[in-house]
Amino acid sequence: MLKASSSMSSTAEHLRLLTLFSVLSRICIIGLVWLTSKFPQFDSSAQTLLDETAYPFTSTLLRWDAFHFAQIAQEGYVYEYQWAFFPGTPAIMNVLARLVKFVTGSTIPVGWVDVLRAGGIAALLCDSTHTLYHLSLHHLGSPSLAFLAALLSLLPSSPATLRFAGYTEPFFTYLSYKAGFILWGLIVKPFLQGRKPRPLHVVYAIVLTALIFAPFIIYQYAAYRTFCMPDTPDTPTRPWCSDAIPSIYTFVQSHYWNVGFLRYWTLSQLPNILLASPVLALLFAFSLVHLYHAVPRLLRFSAVKRKPYPFYNESITPHAMHALVMSCAYLFASHTQIVLRQAAAMPLVYWAAAWLVVEKPRWGKVWVVWSVVWGAISVVLWTAFLPPA
Repeated sequence: MLKASSSMSSTAEHLRLLTLFSVLSRICIIGLVWLTSKFPQFDSSAQTLLDETAYPFTSTLLRWDAFHFAQIAQEGYVYEYQWAFFPGTPAIMNVLARLVKFVTGSTIPVGWVDVLRAGGIAALLCDSTHTLYHLSLHHLGSPSLAFLAALLSLLPSSPATLRFAGYTEPFFTYLSYKAGFILWGLIVKPFLQGRKPRPLHVVYAIVLTALIFAPFIIYQYAAYRTFCMPDTPDTPTRPWCSDAIPSIYTFVQSHYWNVGFLRYWTLSQLPNILLASPVLALLFAFSLVHLYHAVPRLLRFSAVKRKPYPFYNESITPHAMHALVMSCAYLFASHTQIVLRQAAAMPLVYWAAAWLVVEKPRWGKVWVVWSVVWGAISVVLWTAFLPPA
């Protein structure tokens, strides 16, 4: 009873500190953005869309993909290339902007400034630190390790897109932490352990998986109706309409963004690949080390019955497999530097960082220093409208 009370007390203290540090990290990011906004910008595109009263600070919300999100939030999908961006983030920006208009009693139509500020507010409020702490506590079984992982999450490799601007990352990260590996727990793990999955579990897994894919299928169908089912017979359709499995998303990524296997492996993109290498190296290293230790136990090849080391817990295995697959996709078939933005959605990156701090203190310090330095540099680059995107 005393032990449980002590554990609850430490958890409450950890959550209190995480709230404090999370607020401070946001203040630091906003402060750095504000300071950098005082300097000349590399690209003046934002000035053509925003009035001078909103410039320069609000314009720092309008960078890279934010152009697409903000336009979709106001006008819907106008151009084919915009279908590379899913509608969730623009919908949040639009709804929140309209809500602010309603509360303030404004009758002015929603514009660029409104949706950009709405996206920024939503990103600031979408805090996944507590969620990561609870998730880490579940998988690692240690309040101190969970606290360490959550603290390290306050040093992301792309602070501006995770905690400042209206991007997909804040919402995707939060929802990813809230989600789970449905097929793993209900079907895969019982199969690996020689147990037959229950029919009800199989049906349950199929239904839940279908619910996850439903929005994507609806999105694809909406695009198909727009581009492949013209109002008049003589209207030409797009090339992807005749594919065996027509998908506007894969076409747009390939046609407009040149995404494909090894397409990014060019000399001109070497700097971007090198920028992403610390995150990829950490994900590859920890995933492989974890699988090396956890898979024999999972398959019952190991005769050792004692409680596993927290970082080799079997419940982390699907996260390690997922991170390994995603890391390969980032390295071989994507614009590799986007891992700097999207890695935050994989809790394993922070468990890996915590593992590095505990197991390899020297490398752990290198990771922390790199996270602080690169995080600050990336905010400055973002504000100045400089790569990487």
